[in-house]
Amino acid sequence: MSRASQRLKVLSLFVAVLLVPVAGCRRGETYTLPPPPPALSGGAAVPSVERNSYADVVARVAPAVVTVRSERVGRAPQQHPFMDDPFFRDFFGQRAPQGPQQPPRQQIQRGLGSGVIISPDGYIVTNHHVVDGAEEIKVELTDRRTFDAKVVGSDQPSDLAVLKIDAKELPVLTLGDSDQVRVGDIALAIGNPLGVGQTVTSGIISAKGRQTGLSDGSFEDFLQTDAAINQGNSGGALVSAGGALIGINSQILSPSGGNIGIGFAIPSNMARMVVEQLIGKGSVRRGQLGVVVQAVTADIAASLGLKEARGVIVSSVQEGSAAARAGLRQGDVITAINGNSVNEPNTLRNTVAGTAPGSEVALKVLREGREQEVKVALGELAAGAPKEGGREDSGGEEGGERGKLGVGLTPLTPEIAGRLELPEGASGLVVTSVDPTGPAAEAGLRQGDLIEQANRKPVRAIEDLRSALKEAGERPILLLVNRPRTGTIFVTVRPRG
Repeated sequence: MSRASQRLKVLSLFVAVLLVPVAGCRRGETYTLPPPPPALSGGAAVPSVERNSYADVVARVAPAVVTVRSERVGRAPQQHPFMDDPFFRDFFGQRAPQGPQQPPRQQIQRGLGSGVIISPDGYIVTNHHVVDGAEEIKVELTDRRTFDAKVVGSDQPSDLAVLKIDAKELPVLTLGDSDQVRVGDIALAIGNPLGVGQTVTSGIISAKGRQTGLSDGSFEDFLQTDAAINQGNSGGALVSAGGALIGINSQILSPSGGNIGIGFAIPSNMARMVVEQLIGKGSVRRGQLGVVVQAVTADIAASLGLKEARGVIVSSVQEGSAAARAGLRQGDVITAINGNSVNEPNTLRNTVAGTAPGSEVALKVLREGREQEVKVALGELAAGAPKEGGREDSGGEEGGERGKLGVGLTPLTPEIAGRLELPEGASGLVVTSVDPTGPAAEAGLRQGDLIEQANRKPVRAIEDLRSALKEAGERPILLLVNRPRTGTIFVTVRPRG
């Protein structure tokens, strides 16, 4: 074979190899994918694929969550009660707001919220703030029916209300046991955020026993969740992964007004107590101890000579109250109620409030380093009465030259006492100014506070406070402060050197 013939043969083989793949897919032919596995065509699930869904739970509970629309009278927030008084503007200097106080204005507002059907015959639980001041309330069901609703009862301290619509055989959600909820449990929030229509979001229980002070704040004991809650979700359902109603959505914390993953729901056990009374009596009765308390901080514990920071300290006892009759004293440290530990004012307040008036409770009390049991027959909290418990404010400081505490002070006079609406016989030092960079400001002391005691001794002159500071040395000083329109609280301040 000639060299030219060999070259032609090799070239022919090379071309044939290049054409083989092309021949497998001729023009006009189609390629068919393999058939789906049985699971995708109606058969059994494929074991190797995990499928997680809350669809069955949502389908069961969502029909019981409704939209609540209201038309109401909106009230503008009240300004500082003292700032229309020229005396206080002069007394507190340029820090006081200028101009006369304007009377609260009223305007008609249309509100949007959610609610949960809790009985087949039309009882619905929602938030107090959703229907507060409403002149007209409409309830929209998921099947698009709309009903006029009336308020059976509304309770501002807990931010709960009960509505009634004229309907039968409605889908319901039964209140679960929120005490069994654990941090980390899955939670689903259902409501009508921003009016877009019923929406379900998921998250977990982020914390329990939260107190925000965003509303009335009297009996807050929130479940915190990162399930998305927005305006319009108020009054809607927070349910467990199993479909139990564990909370009524109520508030969010957000600098922008939108959800950032910090939402709050009223626990179902608190809702049960309130709702039963609203339906049965139209109002809520709560027990009252008659004290203002605050948490024992490390500084307070050190000031009292306690080995550890635990319990709540009684900063004032209401005259003639159940606590006064039982012999509780200012400075007592309550560590337990009915055998359950107490370390936060909120815990004591909610336990007492959830107990029927007239019931007897047993308190463990530390007094001058010795533990004892005090039994108290609870009184009844009247509407508008001061809150049981108190805030964990800190504060306090010393002399007119600002001294170690960073405050300006003046002895209390009858004129100042009258303007501050202090009780007859009050005495002490009035805080006239606070250095924003000083220990007093850091502790939370305010203009207008009245320092009555320093390290459990009365102070009537600046020298009394200086003497207490000298005795305290490097230890924090414990002040008893009477705050106008609030009551007395203990505050601790670490003097600057």
